[in-house]
Amino acid sequence: MKTAPLGASGIEVSALALGCMQMGTRMADEASFGMLDRYAAHGGAFLDTADCYAWWWDQGTDGGQSEDVLGRWMAARGNRDEVFVATKGTARIDDVARAWPASAAAPDWDYARDHFVGAATLRESLEASLRRLRTDRIDLYYVHVDDRRTPLEESLGTLASFVTEGKVRHLGWSNVRTWRMERIRQLCATNGWPAPVALQEEYSYLRPDPGVDDAGVTGGEQLDYLAAHPDLTLVAYSPVLKGLYDLPPERRGSVEIAGRYSSPDTLRRLAAVRLVADELGVLPSQVVLAWLAQHSPRVIPVIGTATPERLDRAVAALELGLSTDQLAQLAAG
Repeated sequence: MKTAPLGASGIEVSALALGCMQMGTRMADEASFGMLDRYAAHGGAFLDTADCYAWWWDQGTDGGQSEDVLGRWMAARGNRDEVFVATKGTARIDDVARAWPASAAAPDWDYARDHFVGAATLRESLEASLRRLRTDRIDLYYVHVDDRRTPLEESLGTLASFVTEGKVRHLGWSNVRTWRMERIRQLCATNGWPAPVALQEEYSYLRPDPGVDDAGVTGGEQLDYLAAHPDLTLVAYSPVLKGLYDLPPERRGSVEIAGRYSSPDTLRRLAAVRLVADELGVLPSQVVLAWLAQHSPRVIPVIGTATPERLDRAVAALELGLSTDQLAQLAAG
C-alpha cells in the first residue's frame, strides 16, 4: 500500500487508514480479526479507533469494545511494532444510563451530544485506552470533541505530558473549528508544547449544502487553512459518505448523512464522478478515493467497512491515478 506523510511528524503512514468503529459490536471477533488481517495483507498499518466506540451499539456500556478487539488482535499476532494505532479521548458519555435508558429502543442523541466527558478526563481516558489496547504507547492520540469547558492551556499541557512520558507519540484534534485550531497551534508554539500533526474531520468530494454549520465537516475555510499549513494532515472520515456515491438516486435518501448533501451542486458533482467512473470501469466511490489520494492539501481517508470486498476496492482505488483531464472534469463538477 502507498504511504503518505503525517503532518510534520517526519513519518509516513498508510495512505488509507482502516476505521475500526464497528469492531467488537457490529463485527464479532472472527470478522474483526479477519478484516484486520486482510488490511495488513494489503500492506496497511494505520488503524483508527476511539475509546467511545461503540456504546451506541451496545446498550449499557460507555464504549471501549473496538480498542479491546484491536488490543487482542495485536497481542495474538505479535505485531504491535508493525502497526500505527490512532485512538481518541473526550467523547465518552458522562451518564450512559441517561443517554440510553434501559426502556428505550435507541440512544438519545440530543442528550449524548451535550454530555461528553471532555478534556478534564484525558489522563483517565488515556490510561484506560492503553489497557484495552494492551500497549504502552499510542501512536496518534486525538482530542475527539473540542471541549470549550476546559481551558485550552490545561488540555494542551496534559497532552504535552503524555508525549513527554512516552505514552503518546503524536497528537491530533477532531471536530474542531478552524479558529480554534489556530489558537491551539499558537499556544503550542508559545509554550513549547507538541502541536497537532493531524486533523480528523468529515470530508469527501461532495460539498456540504449551503447553511450546513458543523464543526466536524470540513469546508472551504478549513481547506484554505490546511493549504497554508502543510504541517497538518487532514484525516478524512466518511470519505465515501457511507456508500452514497454508489447508490441509485432513489436510494440515496436512506443514507444517514444524505441531508447534508442534497443541493443542485451535489447533483452536478455526483454526475461528474459517475462519468469518470464509467470511463474507468470502476465504482464512483473508487473515483472519490482516487481523487482524495491526489488531493491538495494532503488527505488520508479512513475507510470503515465490514465487507472484505469493499476494503479490497478501496485499496485498489489508491492505484487508479486520475488523469489531468479527469481531475479537471471533477473540479468543474
